[in-house]
Amino acid sequence: PVSVLREALILFQHRFTEEEVTVLDQLGTDDLTVIEGDADRLTQLFSNLFENVLRYSTKPGELKICQKRKESSIALYIEDSGPGVPENSVERLFDRFYRVDPARTRSRGGSGLGLSICKKIVEVHGGHIKAENRRRGGLRFEIVIPL
Repeated sequence: PVSVLREALILFQHRFTEEEVTVLDQLGTDDLTVIEGDADRLTQLFSNLFENVLRYSTKPGELKICQKRKESSIALYIEDSGPGVPENSVERLFDRFYRVDPARTRSRGGSGLGLSICKKIVEVHGGHIKAENRRRGGLRFEIVIPL
């Protein structure tokens, strides 16, 4: 999953630069962790999360990615610099068609499906995903997938 995440970063590098989002790659050198999964769907997962960073982060922004290898799983963390979401919306972020700001139109704020698709992709891989507001602002996504 780490090599797939890095490949997705490469696909988005130009857009991150254009949108003034600095990428802090703290994944380390562990590209050898292996899971049974679908690289295309994992790319879609990471791409959806990166689209959210580009769409909702304050500019200039920051994207931090890191990992933690556990005994029987890998945890990947994707954090942005802000502004985050209201606390009462955090649990609903993965609901289909949910938008934090209901006034957003599809052309300006997406369809409300991206994060629900992310959740489904992670669950199909036997894992789970959660979001939380960071103390310094922004969102932190934790993706845990079994090895």
